[in-house]
Amino acid sequence: MAGWSKLGVMAGGGELPVVLAEHLAASGRPYFIARVEGMADPALDAHPGETFGLGLMGARIDAVRAAGCDAITIIGQVSRPDLSTLKLDEAAYQMMPAILAAMSQGDDALLRAVLSEHEKAGFRVVGVDEAMSDLLAPAGVWGDVQPTAKQLNDVKKAARVAAAVGSFDIGQGVIVCDGLVLTVEAQEGTDAMLKRAAELPLTIRGSETARRGVLVKRPKPIQERRIDLPTIGVRTIEGAARAGLAGVAVEANGALAVRRAEIIAAADRAGLFVYGFTPEEADAP
Repeated sequence: MAGWSKLGVMAGGGELPVVLAEHLAASGRPYFIARVEGMADPALDAHPGETFGLGLMGARIDAVRAAGCDAITIIGQVSRPDLSTLKLDEAAYQMMPAILAAMSQGDDALLRAVLSEHEKAGFRVVGVDEAMSDLLAPAGVWGDVQPTAKQLNDVKKAARVAAAVGSFDIGQGVIVCDGLVLTVEAQEGTDAMLKRAAELPLTIRGSETARRGVLVKRPKPIQERRIDLPTIGVRTIEGAARAGLAGVAVEANGALAVRRAEIIAAADRAGLFVYGFTPEEADAP
């Protein structure tokens, strides 16, 4: 973690901010958690930090600065707010023109605008992968289950489709079964996409006794990699299993694996493969 002395963690929802906080605590790295009210996991209350409403951007930045942080990472799930009910402080009002202009351009544009505002405040913004490199997805097969050649063909097609839709800032996930695109992730998120896939007819998808199809997640071609990298966890594996999928694949060094050992154990139990593909592998003719 060379390059800064204390890390401020702007923490939204989900397990990823908790994993990072636990890592920082265990490694003795100085840190401060700025929790987003109503979204951050209650487990973060055990760590040094404060809680702020989503619109109190100035107060959040001031607290991180007062805590002595010279760098920040922005992680966790944050739902798009209803601006008519969002309580804003003065700093947030000043940021709103740039943020409003970005909101209509897609999630990546919005995240870039938020990142830019924090850089203007004098912080170095780092990716969670830089703060905790162990989270990065490795290449190759992770567990005991090996993908077949046919399944790897589904991985390749899904990866190409994900790159195509990602170029329009739509989503990061795609499910393909026997060459047929079943679902594409948009604003609903991966869990909801997997639930949707599980409701499709068995004639076009797999089942728990005859698994077929793969979920692929990879960064958008336009991705700002310091924020919102594709992420999988145990819940992803469980959703894929319920959908009858044969496996889950992510771009190596382009996705985050939350509690990787638990991911592998869950996949092995369910009989799913987990695979890290390289961009060269996915994009090869």
